[in-house]
Amino acid sequence: MTAYLLIGPVLRRVVADKATIWVETTEPATVRVEARDGGSGSAKTFSAYGHHYAIVVVEGLPVDAANEYGVWLDDKQAWPDPESPYPPSLIVTRPAADQEHPVRFIFGSCREATPQSNSRKLPPDALDAYARRLMTDPHDPQLRPDLMVLLGDQVYADNTSAKVRRFLKRRRAAGHDGPANEVVSFDEYTKLYLESWRDPEVRWLLATVPSVMIFDDHEIIDDWNTSASWRRDMSAQSWWPERISSGLASYWVYQHLGNLSPDQLATDPLLAQITSVPDATRILHDFGISVDAPGSAENTDVPFQWSFALDVGRTRLVMLDNRCNRVLTPGRREMLPAEEWKWFVDQAHGDYDHLVVGSSLPWLMPPAIHHGEAWNERMADSAGPRRAALAEKIRRAFDLEHWAAFMRSFDALTELFRRLGEGGPSAPTHRVGAGGAYAAPASISVLSGDVHHSYVAAADLGPAVTTPVHQLTCSPIHNQVPAVMRPLMRFSWSRAAAKTMRGVARSAGVSRPAVAWSRLAGPYFGNAISTLHHEGPRAEVKVEGTSKDGDLFIVAELPLSK
Repeated sequence: MTAYLLIGPVLRRVVADKATIWVETTEPATVRVEARDGGSGSAKTFSAYGHHYAIVVVEGLPVDAANEYGVWLDDKQAWPDPESPYPPSLIVTRPAADQEHPVRFIFGSCREATPQSNSRKLPPDALDAYARRLMTDPHDPQLRPDLMVLLGDQVYADNTSAKVRRFLKRRRAAGHDGPANEVVSFDEYTKLYLESWRDPEVRWLLATVPSVMIFDDHEIIDDWNTSASWRRDMSAQSWWPERISSGLASYWVYQHLGNLSPDQLATDPLLAQITSVPDATRILHDFGISVDAPGSAENTDVPFQWSFALDVGRTRLVMLDNRCNRVLTPGRREMLPAEEWKWFVDQAHGDYDHLVVGSSLPWLMPPAIHHGEAWNERMADSAGPRRAALAEKIRRAFDLEHWAAFMRSFDALTELFRRLGEGGPSAPTHRVGAGGAYAAPASISVLSGDVHHSYVAAADLGPAVTTPVHQLTCSPIHNQVPAVMRPLMRFSWSRAAAKTMRGVARSAGVSRPAVAWSRLAGPYFGNAISTLHHEGPRAEVKVEGTSKDGDLFIVAELPLSK
């Protein structure tokens, strides 16, 4: 049978003269990618759950060039569509020596499917708006980013569109176990990606701008891994084993696989195993089950590391798993188990100018919310069972699960930034500056989403810290905060609210955090996309919202460096 593109092509990593292209096809096929001015690659699809995928490494690309490309399935051209109204898709490589070449990331989180398939009326999609602007001149370096960083909730397994709910109704009527309006099986998960990534403008954007991704909770279920008791309750559900296996397996296929560099793909043991068999369904199913194992205070092993790191020019990006590998032991909660934290610390040191940490959950929240989460964690660890049970109910009801609700990790991250920002020979390791002198990073930025509003906050880590450190939160790309919640969220930034909640936290024995922070911009509640720009030692951020007409406008534009 003739194979067609179902989803893709999705341009993922571009490293020197290589790039990776991900596709889903309707039938098994050999996928070939050819760039117009040089560079090609091919790969056979692998199959699982009746679906067919390939990730192709394109080699021999000219450096410092924007190169149109096409995709062939068994020698039949599948991309670009000759009738497409959009410009050709490009693979853009950076200069061979790009020490001073600018770096631009766009970032954001929380994107529900297109309005046409959603019963809710949401504001215009920020990715659609960005794609339309880039289409005006894809070759313009002022419009084109080096990387798109998607920070979680790329799909919503537990908040589905009307179209997907109709599909699920037929599935449940046929005897497939699960909640009425939530996806459970791998095949049901594929409908989420099909609906979201075939949005025409977004499809073109994914084919033209390299992207990396990390999950948050809604790829699996709201409040995923909030606490140990949450896991016990979820494990009692008959459909949970299939949900977690399918959620993690589909995330590996659709999102994580593309986070790997060409060299990493060549040595990845899971990919090698999957591509060596005619049907990888059992392999992926067992993988999904086996990696659902948060760490504990006693067991620091990491069943699978979803966190990853990469360099673009003189910028280092470290993307952190804030969900799957959490340590949930009461009194010893941590965002990352010990071995993964050690890896992160190693990645945070090295030869770069700017450090960017991708964290789906903000490190610095509105101060009142921060103090409330720290208080709640302390109360949940109370020796009194009634007090602890009440705190657990509050934790779940109000989604108190950010860094402040894992204070051991919040304090560790704060201390890491302080030591990096101080520089000098007293720090554990350093980037080596000009002339061999120790140097602190030019900037440290934490990119986050989740909270459905956007803001920029500056951290104060003390006079010895020379590096500017900022929290950059951009959310949602395509969602919204209920109007009734917005005044409360604004108030949570106020001094009065912060003072009140700090008193509550202090009464429970919570120490004052070792960092102070102030809001520089926001909160902005509309759909948004942000751009982080590095050039030499300079850093700046731009937050753009969407108008009623679907155009982008500047919400805030701020320098992030001294």
